[in-house]
Amino acid sequence: MISAYDADQVRQAEEGQPELLVSGELMQRAARGLAKVTRRRMRDLGVTRVVALVGAGNNGADALWAAARLARRGLEATAVVHDVSASPAQQAAADAATEAGARVLEGTGADALEAIAAAQVVLDGVTGIGGRPGLAPFARQWVDAIYPTAYVIAVDTPSGQPVDGGPLVADAVFADETVTFIAPKPVHLLPPTDAATGLLTVVDIGVAEPAEPAVRALDPGDVAGLWPTPTRTDDKYSRGVLGVVAGGEQYTGAALLSTHAAVCAGAGMVRYVGTPTPEMLVRAHVPEAVHGPGQVQAWVIGPGLDVASRAKGAKAQLDVAREALASDLPVLVDAGGLDLVDAPRAAPTLLTPHAGEAARLLTRLGEAEVTRDDVEGDPVRAARRLGELTGATVLLKGSTTVVAASGGPVYVQSGAPAWLATAGAGDVLAGIVGTLLAAGLEPDVAGALGALVHGEAGHDANPGGPVRALAVAAEVGRTIARLLAASDG
Repeated sequence: MISAYDADQVRQAEEGQPELLVSGELMQRAARGLAKVTRRRMRDLGVTRVVALVGAGNNGADALWAAARLARRGLEATAVVHDVSASPAQQAAADAATEAGARVLEGTGADALEAIAAAQVVLDGVTGIGGRPGLAPFARQWVDAIYPTAYVIAVDTPSGQPVDGGPLVADAVFADETVTFIAPKPVHLLPPTDAATGLLTVVDIGVAEPAEPAVRALDPGDVAGLWPTPTRTDDKYSRGVLGVVAGGEQYTGAALLSTHAAVCAGAGMVRYVGTPTPEMLVRAHVPEAVHGPGQVQAWVIGPGLDVASRAKGAKAQLDVAREALASDLPVLVDAGGLDLVDAPRAAPTLLTPHAGEAARLLTRLGEAEVTRDDVEGDPVRAARRLGELTGATVLLKGSTTVVAASGGPVYVQSGAPAWLATAGAGDVLAGIVGTLLAAGLEPDVAGALGALVHGEAGHDANPGGPVRALAVAAEVGRTIARLLAASDG
């Protein structure tokens, strides 16, 4: 599991090591780690010219000390500094850099901008965790001068991007790599700012991570500890019975995909409620499923559901969906089922919209007009707001999936292949996550774990190429087995 912590948490962790902080040892450890990573990248790239962009904060001092270390290693190092007298630490670092043979240039003069333009590697030390979104005018000149093919390494965080997450800042730094200290920050993991982070390298400087993260990302090694596995005393009922209200006469395939995925994910039993055509498909291709309403441990409502349909069986299907929402059972609400959400539920609820569906639901529930672009621009804020309005946990689907509950950390999962952006993939995800809800997992953990396995199954079903949703559903069981076996090993 990868955990990220907000700026205040990291500051408190640093302040918990006062002797290392006051003595400057933490800064030296950070500079040593930064220089080591930079030297390795320069060797890999076969380049020798590096320029450090030094803002007024401690990150600038880290970059300046790293430039001194790189110069001592014989590399052509230059530091462009906003104000060399900004702090005693920067003045000491500037003196050390000059003594080591690095050039130290100040301001935004022609010599400074020419040095930046000639850099093959750029260390972005303009702002740190105390920085606000956006860049000061002098820093924008520096960033604009970076040659397009230069390799940019952000020091701790990409300057000008929101450290604790938020909308992407177009004219701030977009790094090829970020070298951060102690632990990741939200900017590194949350969309859309993860796009500005590049490769993330974490340097241990001897400060313990805070206790409770702001952001979590599960990795494949977490599956064994979280996935519900049966014991000798379990039966199909104790493993969890999942009710699925999905599909209709227009969107027939959603029923097959969600029930197939649930069966392959290990549901003790799947109970399907639908209209005649999708019911026929489920009977033919998912013989394990039983049909009609009955006792379940959780519900999936909505894949392929048309709440306005007047087709045969649609009213009876819709009645079951409404009864499920009125129950005290955990419910996952997806796609067409979102049209039934109009008030908070007291029972565990997981909404699984994509950006367009989230925008429509936010608008309908009383927000000012919300667009898909609004949601994609700040998906965490949109998910949290939707949770506030509905009392639900929200799994916001996208290239990076966000799972946000009313309290606790945000989960993000971004390992799925781009090929998984295909019709029916969301129906498969609903079946996987619904199985986990029926097994008793909390909605946020079920959502994050299900999204992880969904992405892994997408890779396994057809690595490196197009993949159909039904193939992903069929692969889920083998993927879970692989992940459990790898963890055992």
